[in-house]
Amino acid sequence: MKMTKKAITLSLGLVVMGSASFAQSLSDAKKAIDAEQYQKAASMLKTLVANQASKGENYYTLGEVYLLMEYPDSARAVFTKGVTADPKNSLNYIGLGEADLFANNPTSAKTNFAKAVEVSSKKDYIPQLYIGKAYIATAKPDFEAALPYLQKAEELDANDKDAETFLALGDYYALQKKNSEALQNYMRAGNINESLLRGKVQIGRMYKESRAFTESEEALKEVIAKDPNYGPAYREIAELYMQWALQMATEFPARSAQAVENYKKYLDLTDNSFESKLRYAQFLFYAKDFKTLEEVTSALATTNPNDPKALVVSRLRGYSSFENKNYPKSLEYMNDFFAKVKDTSRVIASDYLYLGRAEAANKQDDLAVVNLTKAVEKDSANAEALAEVAKGYYDAKNYAKAIETYDIVNKYNPHGKGSLYNFYYRGLAGYLLYGQGYSANTNPSKDLLVKADAAFATVLKDAPTTIDVLLWRARANNLMDSDTDPKGLKLPFYQQYLDSAEVRIAKNVQPAPPAKSMVEAYNQIAGFAAYKEDKAKAKLYWDKALALDPQNATALEGIKSLIAPAPKAPIKKKK
Repeated sequence: MKMTKKAITLSLGLVVMGSASFAQSLSDAKKAIDAEQYQKAASMLKTLVANQASKGENYYTLGEVYLLMEYPDSARAVFTKGVTADPKNSLNYIGLGEADLFANNPTSAKTNFAKAVEVSSKKDYIPQLYIGKAYIATAKPDFEAALPYLQKAEELDANDKDAETFLALGDYYALQKKNSEALQNYMRAGNINESLLRGKVQIGRMYKESRAFTESEEALKEVIAKDPNYGPAYREIAELYMQWALQMATEFPARSAQAVENYKKYLDLTDNSFESKLRYAQFLFYAKDFKTLEEVTSALATTNPNDPKALVVSRLRGYSSFENKNYPKSLEYMNDFFAKVKDTSRVIASDYLYLGRAEAANKQDDLAVVNLTKAVEKDSANAEALAEVAKGYYDAKNYAKAIETYDIVNKYNPHGKGSLYNFYYRGLAGYLLYGQGYSANTNPSKDLLVKADAAFATVLKDAPTTIDVLLWRARANNLMDSDTDPKGLKLPFYQQYLDSAEVRIAKNVQPAPPAKSMVEAYNQIAGFAAYKEDKAKAKLYWDKALALDPQNATALEGIKSLIAPAPKAPIKKKK
């Protein structure tokens, strides 16, 4: 089970045990952990384990650091050694149980937790506290299992001496969005130990998650004012500014810059670990600083190439290269990313998006459609990228591919950004593909026209003032009609176009309808009227056409035809 960010931010209370000299050393390690200086803490704890191999709490604390750094296998190995070195100490049994929870094995966790309680004093609140904390530290907290342990810890800590108990209860409620209960417990922790900053940071985090950005900023700035060297406060305020930027577009430039600036401070105050730099890279992506992102990920790629999290580096290298218009490299990195993926559940929509976009930029349109379709299936917001490929097919006059691609886009994005354009070009592609076949005498299916007309109708439903689409409906229906016994399917759409156009002209609405389009509509209506031997209507509409274009050949010939025998069929082609 993957370690989550919230597990890192949750309070980590570690008791001080052993001799005075040992306690001081372990205390230093715990201070480093609280400051999120995990590499430093791990180094100190490895020395403690080597020098004091019989002290179980050394192993436990080191194992906890490994969990925080998302190395559960290393954590389990250390906890196991801790049990062997100090079998009567409950801590490493708790650590094994916690590792079980991260591995999604609650049955084994329960066994290890029971063993921890068995070997501990009945008056000792620490095992109860840590078991409760373990149940809420995973990706899917088990609140029901955690509560009895946390309540028992509070009961056994009768004099309320340990602020960690109330920090844990605060975390328990905060994770469930029970902010009032969480705040109460964080404040109790602060009253017990005023120098404890973790609870105050958690309060700021709680405000942020409630989108009370101003209150969150105030709370976190208070922590920074109290201790300008407390790294977690800078990490949390950086997270705040990034969320602020992403949710308030007008403030994006300023807030995203603040996010990056504060995260740099966090890096300077912590151990500049691979994990911290990786999170910094993610900040750069969200802040759209793609140039710096490309530089940072290039450096990270050579730091820990065999680290499982290096997969994220490949991902971000692909993203940043694409945004910096280095399309060949983007495709190389994205292909590298997918080649390394073992667990497909780790593939997210944007991975398919950037792979597809890179393929499209490298003229691999067919592959791009496959991967962009996957991106859209995972997140319909990605339909815009697939629509770009569809438009590319359309511009290249590959109407069959355009239709196929637009149909996918419109299925997943029927009303979103750009949807009207997508339906419009889907309609045009169908109409023009039919026209290609009609001109080549290949007897194209009129189903192309039916679907094109449906696409145009969708545009008009959502945007009825786009009157040009009425022309395309008229043209599509003209071709749908029978060649030998036409019913005039085109007429209502040409008339709707003219009605709207004439109103616009009368009201001087700009842009004015093109005279050429109005002449087309007049001629088509007049031609069908003449076919039906309605000479009065035919002359009326041809006269209107000539009023706009006195030399229009179709209208001039039509007027002459009114004194000749009626035509056998109406005008089929637009003029």
